[in-house]
Amino acid sequence: MLRSMTGFGHCEYTEQDITFTIEIKTVNHRYSDIFLRMPKQLSPFEELIRSLTLAKIQRGKVDIYITYENKSSDFQEVILDEGLAKAYCDAMRRISSNLGLRDDISATSLARFPDIIKVEKQDNNEEVGKILEKAFSLALEELIQMRTREGEKLKESLFANLSSIETYIGIICEKAPLVVKEYKEKLEARLSELIDLEMVDQGRIATEVALFADKCSIDEELVRLKSHIMQMREMLNVGSPVGKKADFLIQEMNREVNTIGSKASDIDITRNVVELKSEIEKLREQIQNIE
Repeated sequence: MLRSMTGFGHCEYTEQDITFTIEIKTVNHRYSDIFLRMPKQLSPFEELIRSLTLAKIQRGKVDIYITYENKSSDFQEVILDEGLAKAYCDAMRRISSNLGLRDDISATSLARFPDIIKVEKQDNNEEVGKILEKAFSLALEELIQMRTREGEKLKESLFANLSSIETYIGIICEKAPLVVKEYKEKLEARLSELIDLEMVDQGRIATEVALFADKCSIDEELVRLKSHIMQMREMLNVGSPVGKKADFLIQEMNREVNTIGSKASDIDITRNVVELKSEIEKLREQIQNIE
């Protein structure tokens, strides 16, 4: 399927009291560029996230945001800072001694001071990694589905552009053989105004017409242009990743059209060349959105 480079995927997934909230946004970019923002405790999984992303997305700027909450009691640990507790105890005894107060220090009262006892999460990386992979895969799948829907809409538009291009090429193909004939008629008409046409060497006229025909011939360019259109249709039908190849093919199409325009000596061909350039530019703009 043809995919757009623009998309959005979101997932909030909970398992074993572990919750991941994941957002993935993608926009156009010439290459693959991944920006990842997540909590420090998930740093061991950065390579996993990048590999999962690159397996599905070959082109585009990707912004990934991951938030994480672990409420599982299985991974909680109570930590006592004994050094800090001793310092608090010594300070309280000095206060009692200096002010003549009753010394009623107890473990319960000491535990109320900040940072003496802390509860920390001790994550099981294996379990967290499995849950993260599930959550991220769900968000990534939603993103791919959106990029695919957008890609199919773009495909319809691109095919319409190609049909328009073929229409203008058809008009030029019909007009091209008449250019030489019209030139010969104009040449003979001009000569007849100046001199008696019967006195003119017909071989000389034929030579001039042949030189003109060779100079303004656009047959090869038209054949190559038709071939490029056929290749473009085939690539779009095959699906993504195709953006870079299609972009290169459009450059070749532009080159052929410019050559036709430089050779054309007919006003009708020139007008259709202008229309061709306009349609190819529309095609190029749309291709910038394709992965």
